[in-house]
Amino acid sequence: MPGLPPSALGLKLHPMVTATDFDQIQPGLAVWHGYDSAVKADLFSTATSANDGIFLVDPIQLEEAALAQLLRKDAVAGIILTNSNHLRATDNYLRRFSVPLFAHRDSVSTAPPIHFSETTDEMMIGGELEVTAIDGAAGGEIALYHAANGGTLVIGDALINFEPYGFAFLPEKYCQDPRQMRNSLRKLLRFNAERILFAHGMPILSGASERLQQLLQADP
Repeated sequence: MPGLPPSALGLKLHPMVTATDFDQIQPGLAVWHGYDSAVKADLFSTATSANDGIFLVDPIQLEEAALAQLLRKDAVAGIILTNSNHLRATDNYLRRFSVPLFAHRDSVSTAPPIHFSETTDEMMIGGELEVTAIDGAAGGEIALYHAANGGTLVIGDALINFEPYGFAFLPEKYCQDPRQMRNSLRKLLRFNAERILFAHGMPILSGASERLQQLLQADP
């Protein structure tokens, strides 16, 4: 895989956004973010440890010193995309680490990378990360759940947490089917989650399941 041109991986190029550091949420869980002037928003990425190693979720570029610190205890086991809008630095990291890409088929082109693992509802990645398909949001939208340490949900675009919206659903103009997306999000209520991490917005670090239930109950 190293040395192949990006087109050979079946991924679109994306303007490079680079973060200088990451925030350690707890052992085995970290986030980093950077501002993308093209979309006028902060892009958030997650690293989560599982049985197989560290999985990078919707990764933007992380500066070398910070990346070395992030990976000091374990190696990258795979890259996970939560939807078709989040390719970001995926191409670079796939070629660098020669690891599988986990994503819904709608999140990649018709010629997916060589080491591609298509995600399905309730699939387990790395023995610990459970996939939930969120239909109706962006193309190929999935959420991840990790039960360790009180439970963590990692969300693509279906839920956001930044001003002026606060903790909210993805605005309808960006959804394939807003009602279907809301119904899909109800599947996440089966999980006990203390935290929600977002691709766009600051993490919720306590009482996440209760916050999600309140949001869904308030939906008309």
